[in-house]
Amino acid sequence: MMTTRQKALCKSLQIEFNDTALLIQALTHRSADPKNNERLEYLGDAILNFVIAEALFTRFPQVKEGKLSRLRASLVKGETLAEIARALQLGEVLVLGPGELKSGGFRRESILADALEALFGALYLDSGFEPARALIVQLYQERIEAIDVTETVKDPKTRLQELLQSRKQPLPIYSVKEVKSDKEQPEFEASCQVKLLDKVVVARGSSHRKAEKKAAERALTLIEGKL
Repeated sequence: MMTTRQKALCKSLQIEFNDTALLIQALTHRSADPKNNERLEYLGDAILNFVIAEALFTRFPQVKEGKLSRLRASLVKGETLAEIARALQLGEVLVLGPGELKSGGFRRESILADALEALFGALYLDSGFEPARALIVQLYQERIEAIDVTETVKDPKTRLQELLQSRKQPLPIYSVKEVKSDKEQPEFEASCQVKLLDKVVVARGSSHRKAEKKAAERALTLIEGKL
């Protein structure tokens, strides 16, 4: 049975559940019950990525794929999801096990982010795609409208360094070598090693700097896709 706070959450989001058990499951952490929100989070993640991709594609018709991917990654990452969840006071309606309750799991970024994605998945199963899409668009509207695509983008190496520093991760390790090429101009291959990735990222360019920038750009895309 839904609690008073869970009912209030639905009212504030203007959503209704035909099967309230789906909502309760979406808000239930694995520490509390074997029937928890992990599978719903998986489904909600996929729905969220599609809806945000569609929203960005429609709003910014002149923006290229690479930048759209980076914008999407910044909107669907755990940190952003947790911010939205906190604004909704989602932590107050979660069902947690005794250990998580004692350790303050209702404030933990990963738990909040997963629960919000699970909520999207549960609403999709209960009412279909359009209500889930409408909820996501409602929650993300201000963030999407605030995006300035004309804003100067920092050098990929700088952005990668700042991202890793913000996550208290070691800085990337670069190595560059000249490679044989049929072209008249020399070509260089740069590798970028980042602890967060399980492989070394490699890219080529017509100079040391261009090769490193491309490698950093690829590393950024991979990391943002994982966050």
